[in-house]
Amino acid sequence: MAEIKKGDVVMLKSGGPSMTVENVGNYGGMAMGPEEGALCNWFDGNKPVSKVFDIAVLTHIDD
Repeated sequence: MAEIKKGDVVMLKSGGPSMTVENVGNYGGMAMGPEEGALCNWFDGNKPVSKVFDIAVLTHIDD
């Protein structure tokens, strides 16, 4: 599997919207996020949404 990196278009392995990876890094600090996390952005209708996901639950979307 290819490494997930900034700018990739991904989705959850379980399904869901297409998301753009804004950044990849260690989010395990005070926020209690994953150590290998990806900050992802997508739209819910017209509303922008951002969330950090463990990279283990993400998959690339083919171009």
